[in-house]
Amino acid sequence: MKTINEPAREIKVRADVDVLVVGGGPAGIMAAEAAARDGKLKVMLIESRGYLGGNLTIGLPILAYLGPKGNQVVKGSAEKFYQRLRARNAASEHKPCKLHMSLTIIDPDEAKTVAWQMLDEAGVEVLMYVFATDAIVEDGRIKGVIIESKAGREAILAKTVIDCTGDGDVAFRAGVECHKGDEKGGMQPPTLMYCLKGVDVQRLRDAITEEPEKFDMDVMPHEQFRKGKFITVGLRGRINEARKAGIDIPVDRTILITGLADDEIWVNMTRVNGVDPTDPSSYTRGEHDARKQIYSVTEYLRRFVPGFEKAYMVRSAAFTGIRESRVIVGKYVFTAEDILQGRHFDDAIAVGGYPVDIHHAEGGDCTMIFCDDAYQIPYGTLVPANVEGLLVAGRCSSMNHEAMAATRVMSTCMALGEAAGTAARIALEDGVDPSKVDVKRVQKALLENGAYLG
Repeated sequence: MKTINEPAREIKVRADVDVLVVGGGPAGIMAAEAAARDGKLKVMLIESRGYLGGNLTIGLPILAYLGPKGNQVVKGSAEKFYQRLRARNAASEHKPCKLHMSLTIIDPDEAKTVAWQMLDEAGVEVLMYVFATDAIVEDGRIKGVIIESKAGREAILAKTVIDCTGDGDVAFRAGVECHKGDEKGGMQPPTLMYCLKGVDVQRLRDAITEEPEKFDMDVMPHEQFRKGKFITVGLRGRINEARKAGIDIPVDRTILITGLADDEIWVNMTRVNGVDPTDPSSYTRGEHDARKQIYSVTEYLRRFVPGFEKAYMVRSAAFTGIRESRVIVGKYVFTAEDILQGRHFDDAIAVGGYPVDIHHAEGGDCTMIFCDDAYQIPYGTLVPANVEGLLVAGRCSSMNHEAMAATRVMSTCMALGEAAGTAARIALEDGVDPSKVDVKRVQKALLENGAYLG
């Protein structure tokens, strides 16, 4: 590979803050709001896109506000975010779901607005359209990040940095050990969500409830579809029939999510295997191939699934949603055994309720492993093993491949973000590194904000 030498140069310091949050997705929004909560710290959030929300904006429901026993396990700032959406008629109730624990439909555009509203009220400075391209590290401590934008190359200095990029970008550039995928490096494939209108949702509902053998569902009882919002995971027989008819479908299951409008369905059925979202050429291929798949998936729905005969596409997500990329190695590596055995942690800072849900790196199927109850997630998963002044929240926190398949959902990521922002604030108040923060104080602050810790 050809290389060039980049000459050293002085770059402008754009900002010097107390807490810098990198990434404005579910974890980042909550981290920034929590860090700025008492108004004493200067908190900044940077985002590469022109809006806040990340995966909250691509048509996905929020899964697992409720746990396996039906009780609510994600509360605190995540619940307050939801209540703001409810006040704008932009969210459904938390509906129990046997497969996903619970289903909360949200309006993706209103999510962008509510995120801005929360950060404005908290006094967070937001900077859009910038990429964090490097980390400033001295003597094992992060001092800030380098950003690139149309204004050129600049620095943002910070006492504490919280990496909420989803891909561990800051941690990776700071020298934190990171892993990707399973033992072979295989990562869960991404999906480009898209929305169909003109769907006769009642006809679909009737088909599932009245002909369960023909319109089969994975795990979920057919009574679940008689009323309210729903998500289908199944119709494998319909897919097999469509494949015999020559339609190329990238998945083995039909995943459909009712929208807030009566005739609206969000489709979660594109899938591109072998995509590495940390490699732009690979991610580009994923976007390209997923967009082409929309047409074959829609043909399948119109021809083989009741209610879709007159369906038409009204929008697709702004980006392909990533299920898996880098995860850091932290003070504690959370595992599937921790989840399935229901281990308790003295430093628990969040609770998750979603099962281990692995979309296979090869083929079009998925494996789900259910737990008996919700599970605690320890603070050590947010703390990198070898860099001070840095916290990592969201799907890139310290998890193994199987555990990340459970904690990657947005409700859990929001809880982890709130915990990271709270810890950053308390550590600065006490004059200690985040790695040495009094976790009991963090837990107390989380509980006072309504969080659930098990």
